[in-house]
Amino acid sequence: MPTVLITGASAGIGRETAVRLAERGHHVIATARNVQALEQIKRTTKGRVDTLAIDVTSQDSVDAASKEIATFTSQVDVLINNAAYALTGPLESVSDADLKAQFETNVFGPMRMIRTFLPQMRQRKSGRIINISSVVGRLALPFFGPYNATKHALEAMSDALRNELRPFGIRVVIIEPGAISTGFGEIERKGLEQHGEPGAPYAEQIAKVIAFQKDLHPNAAKPEVAARAIVHAVETEKPRARYVVPFLRNRALIALAEFLPTEASDALIQNMTGLRGTRTS
Repeated sequence: MPTVLITGASAGIGRETAVRLAERGHHVIATARNVQALEQIKRTTKGRVDTLAIDVTSQDSVDAASKEIATFTSQVDVLINNAAYALTGPLESVSDADLKAQFETNVFGPMRMIRTFLPQMRQRKSGRIINISSVVGRLALPFFGPYNATKHALEAMSDALRNELRPFGIRVVIIEPGAISTGFGEIERKGLEQHGEPGAPYAEQIAKVIAFQKDLHPNAAKPEVAARAIVHAVETEKPRARYVVPFLRNRALIALAEFLPTEASDALIQNMTGLRGTRTS
């Protein structure tokens, strides 16, 4: 069984994936900043998961973790880049510092992990990199621009890496979850509410997007739906380049947005988010 290293494993999709992989006999190294949450995973799996603190925004932290990992395993076969968070709000109002912090975790974080663990994969001519993107990596939603931008960047980097690394026998896979019941929804909503106070420039529009978001998340899929797709991408001999989860709920939406004329896809997004017909006073 391969050794699987996963970031952002303290909750949600990452935690569910770590537990499922361990139950299936994989050697799992679950990492996150929240060490206490990682210890809960170790207890849940009866010690079958190794846990390690990693802050993907710090190269020093990644390097230290890499050295520690080398003390108890000879190689990392699969790297799952899952650590991420969602920054929401009008792009006009999001500060440079907040936008940079979003990219540090969601874009540069995965690249730090890849640069650290890829050389050994390349030398062995085998390995797998699984990047957890999002449906919004293909479909940009209003007021989710900061998060959308990081996932679009991750998609582009994954596409480039997939072709760069194929000659070395390394597979690069993108997982694109839609709405998943992980607590992300509450974080997104709090971010939106900060910019939606009465009298704020985008108050009316943000109120409508919050209503859309509140309707969306009660029907969100469970983390195990995404975890099953990730486990399949780890275990199958020939994984697909992309997995949309849940498939039926999100693939049609992506296709409409990608293949419709821009004006038509914009109208679709405006209708979906409730923004169609809103006007500033």
